[in-house]
Amino acid sequence: MLRIPISERPSWRQTADQYGFQFHTMYGEPYWDETHYYQFSLRQIENDLEDPTEEIHQMCLEVVDEVVNSESLLRRFQIPDGLWGAVADSWRKKEPSLYSRLDLAYDGRSPAKLLENNADTPTSLFETGLWQWLWLEQQVDAGRLSRGCDQFNSLQEKLIQRLGYLRAHHGAHTMHFCSVDDSIEDRGTVQYLQDCAEEAGIKAPFVDIADIGLAEGPIFVDTGDQPLDWCFKLYPWEFMFREEYAEQLSIAPTNWLEPMWKSILSNKALLPALWKKFPNHPNLLPAWFEDELPKASTSALVRKPIFSREGANISILNNGQVEESVEGPYGSEGYIYQAYHALPKFGDSYTLIGSWLVDDKAAGISVREDHSRITQDLSRFIPHVILG
Repeated sequence: MLRIPISERPSWRQTADQYGFQFHTMYGEPYWDETHYYQFSLRQIENDLEDPTEEIHQMCLEVVDEVVNSESLLRRFQIPDGLWGAVADSWRKKEPSLYSRLDLAYDGRSPAKLLENNADTPTSLFETGLWQWLWLEQQVDAGRLSRGCDQFNSLQEKLIQRLGYLRAHHGAHTMHFCSVDDSIEDRGTVQYLQDCAEEAGIKAPFVDIADIGLAEGPIFVDTGDQPLDWCFKLYPWEFMFREEYAEQLSIAPTNWLEPMWKSILSNKALLPALWKKFPNHPNLLPAWFEDELPKASTSALVRKPIFSREGANISILNNGQVEESVEGPYGSEGYIYQAYHALPKFGDSYTLIGSWLVDDKAAGISVREDHSRITQDLSRFIPHVILG
């Protein structure tokens, strides 16, 4: 695993404009950074990332099956008790999912360690599935990269295949796509998925999450009173569960992507539940619920709110003292603790691997960098190659 400098494509910003990549720079700071790239060997990709990703995912599904059958665990996961039955039914009916991303600490030598599972609303799809692949092709054509370079990236292909399967086998001929419309990054992610859906033969209208209505039935509808038969929502289940319409979620006929059972996988309570079920697994870190943290522990820990996203309210603790933290709106729902595992550091940057899954299959990776040890929403996205 090498970090290698490279010249930028001379006109990549103009190309980004043509492709609708409007968030490559945010708040005056680069989000997309192609001044260097990461190089992996095929063995590292296949043995250290691809295979463990699929194994961890299956372990996570085993935890879901355990949680939906346990009132005490449903409470641990902060699932509202009025929706326990709906979450369990979603799982038992095998409601189909689309995609997810595991965040891994990996240094190219030792086993990758799971930091969290982004199973409900992960962004950076466009950058992973299309934009970094375009970078690879253009850098190879320009002679800056060897023609032997490849990339672990079948994300776009698998998304289109999966959406085509949902159309052919589950009747998803029209699928609404929704997000908070004033977020450029969220809107870009949803637009990319709309493009993939249309490629799969699905009509894919957009609706702002705030504009979804509830008609008699009850039926969720868009602004034109068209029913939401299928709806992809880039809006977390823990938010949905606490909206005014929450009690209607279990009876309205909308097929949601992601399905309701994903509320268990996208929850930080998954981490101690995994460790209890699969102790000492090489790809897991020790983790505990707040009331089960060993009292005598003096090792470095990471405190994570159960609903935290994009690094918000996460703290790195050493001997109980906060060494580094990020502010945010989470924490009232409770915390879990995970053993601290250092991200590899290249120069002045800490590096995180995002490993994507579509339909239970590993589909590619994304690489993020930050000067902080806590990866956040504005952490830089770096392309990668496979060589050797």
